[in-house]
Amino acid sequence: MIMKTHSFIFRLLALATVVCAGGSSAHSQFVPVISGGAGALGGVNGGSPNIQTTIMPVIAVPLGTHLLVESRGFIEGLYQQKGRTGPYNGSTFTRLQYLQFDYLVSPKLTIVGGRYLTPFGTYNERLSAIWIPNFQDAPAVSAIGTRTSGSSNGGMVRGALLATQKVQLNYVGYFSAFNQGPKFTAGRTAGYRFDLYFPGQRLEVGTSYNRILQGVHSNNEGMHLWWQPYSVPFNFRSEYAHAAHSDGYWFEGSYRLSQWGGDDSFLGRFEPAFRMQQTFRHSANSPGQSDALPSVGTQQADFGLDYHLPGEGRLNTSYSRSFSSTGNHNIWEMSLTYRLLIPMWGGHSK
Repeated sequence: MIMKTHSFIFRLLALATVVCAGGSSAHSQFVPVISGGAGALGGVNGGSPNIQTTIMPVIAVPLGTHLLVESRGFIEGLYQQKGRTGPYNGSTFTRLQYLQFDYLVSPKLTIVGGRYLTPFGTYNERLSAIWIPNFQDAPAVSAIGTRTSGSSNGGMVRGALLATQKVQLNYVGYFSAFNQGPKFTAGRTAGYRFDLYFPGQRLEVGTSYNRILQGVHSNNEGMHLWWQPYSVPFNFRSEYAHAAHSDGYWFEGSYRLSQWGGDDSFLGRFEPAFRMQQTFRHSANSPGQSDALPSVGTQQADFGLDYHLPGEGRLNTSYSRSFSSTGNHNIWEMSLTYRLLIPMWGGHSK
């Protein structure tokens, strides 16, 4: 579903309020919510097996009718096998992805301060939580505009410039300060995003821009298109991004087989998916470290088959074939994720 992050959080809070309606009105009106997910992910990339475990907690705390505090982090272990028969070696690390204060000035303006997900393109804000995407690896081009951490430290304004039954024009503007701290890494950037959404067609098109304001200053530009038709359980998502030394795109389609017996039928729980992605280097001498993209132009086709388990669990499987001048290789991946929602009092998990 095409949905902004802050709107999604407030829908969760509204659900928690309904769940807790049996308690006193003073306690059920503003209920903090613990959400998030956990996952076990494994795969073979070019013949190298790896295992990844992730716990990703989310918390949202409303403070009255206009102020919300929300945060998400993760604890992750990444282990890779040495050779084909050796032991698995790896490490565990943690990171705070965002800790932000949202002040709802009006239905058309929300002011955000703190650490937030960089709102360049759509993948970083909407699909980076482990229980949402159809493929466990992000598209390579999603690194453009978000730096390598995906988070910014500073201020942001967002809302709707126009909202009618036929069209909505949403905006985001932000500024981030530079920080080299190990837990709060962020680049000095400023940027914006505009999204034009047509509710009747469930179609969204948008554009993103930001400028890196440290070191060698440079611009990043992006475009996106999302579509979710009413008539069939089909999702289409796509992005294009351009940086100083590289550019690329990805597009993805998925189809839930719920038309055969409904969402809870055996066939209806399956969701096949396909994603195509490609990155380009502007010249043979373009540096590859500043944008976190492959050092040479790369094409990759991803084929996925997801199974929605009862409750909030999901099993994702995928096969990918990567092509580049440095060599071609296969990528096999499988992940099991589970998402939960727990009001902090008066309710139960969902």
